[in-house]
Amino acid sequence: MTLLNEAPDTAATSLTPAAFAAAEAHSAHNYHPLEVVISHAEGAWVTDVDGHRCLDMLAGYSALNFGHGHPALLAAAREQLDKVTLTSRAFVHDQFAEFTERLAAMCGKDMVLPMNTGAEAVETAIKVARKWGYDVKGVPADQAEIVVMAGNFHGRTTTIVGFSDDADARDGFGPFAPGFVMVPYADLAAIEAAITPNTVAVLVEPIQGESGVVIPDGDFLPGLRELCTRENVLFAADEIQAGLGRTGYTFACDHAGVKPDMYILGKALGGGIVPVSAVVADRDVLGVIGPGQHGSTFGGNPLACAVGTAVIDLLESGEFQARADVLGQVLHTRLAAMVGKGIVGFRTRGLWAGVDIDPAIATGREICERLLARGVLAKDTHGSTIRLAPPLVIAEDDLHWALDQLEAAVTA
Repeated sequence: MTLLNEAPDTAATSLTPAAFAAAEAHSAHNYHPLEVVISHAEGAWVTDVDGHRCLDMLAGYSALNFGHGHPALLAAAREQLDKVTLTSRAFVHDQFAEFTERLAAMCGKDMVLPMNTGAEAVETAIKVARKWGYDVKGVPADQAEIVVMAGNFHGRTTTIVGFSDDADARDGFGPFAPGFVMVPYADLAAIEAAITPNTVAVLVEPIQGESGVVIPDGDFLPGLRELCTRENVLFAADEIQAGLGRTGYTFACDHAGVKPDMYILGKALGGGIVPVSAVVADRDVLGVIGPGQHGSTFGGNPLACAVGTAVIDLLESGEFQARADVLGQVLHTRLAAMVGKGIVGFRTRGLWAGVDIDPAIATGREICERLLARGVLAKDTHGSTIRLAPPLVIAEDDLHWALDQLEAAVTA
């Protein structure tokens, strides 16, 4: 195998252009992918249809925290594939109890409501918060309000994009559901001012990923925890991208030593093998949902539970949190040395970075195209910012190599 930047194909011999065109021909263009067609992958590396290797510095937006094809996760999936993959929740299967018990314990909560995608988990949290507001807090029917943050990204359902301030996500999809009040991200005073007797929850990403790995001040999450407790409002933490080892702790909220009322989980919970998401909370919150009030045909299926339990095994070892912490320091140090040399700023937490490219040099998209040519996969966001989120299994030498390529790309 060769690296993409070591032996570029000519148009006459490369399989990529035709394979890429075929993929685009009959699919809706809701993504704008880089021109690479991946055929297989292992660990932090992927291989394209021409046999070129690229280092994955995106990891499926944190869905691949444990790398491509982690042996323990593949083994769990293969074993379950030979048994049973789907029953629906009309019946109970033998993988369900262990998964829900252990996930609840890892979160320090009582109950788990499993779903599939991250957006489904956020929708679930919204429904749970509203039901809790009506049944427990006593909010008048259909008057529940949820405080959300500017710059948020929680998914792409019509409800969720209705409280987004991203024009690409929102424009053209109305009318939208009412009941959401937007305030500036991490502004405690604004959140407090927005809370009314009808407020049932504050929905927040402890770190905003899509906005460019935006990290709040250290006093924000503790202050939010105190505010929500005082005002009898649920603190719902969307840890879909930030959680499960990415930041050096199991959860991003752990950095501040706080526990939300609801954890919203996804992405890495499925190990990059199958979509798995969940809302995890105590019984006085999740207990408001009764039979027939919420569900999913595939949510909590046997294959998902088997893989999810194997993910919990990996997290309980602490190895991946430690790797994210140690390698995150490498990432931070290397990026700091690039400031003023094509990079105007950056933010890191664990093995996760938002890197602001000097717009006089290139857009984020252009830098990602340059990186692809050098054998590195990354993703731009919001114009001149790129995100780096390699699998937590990445070797330190490979991380340095990727950052060498970034340094070359921004100074080219």
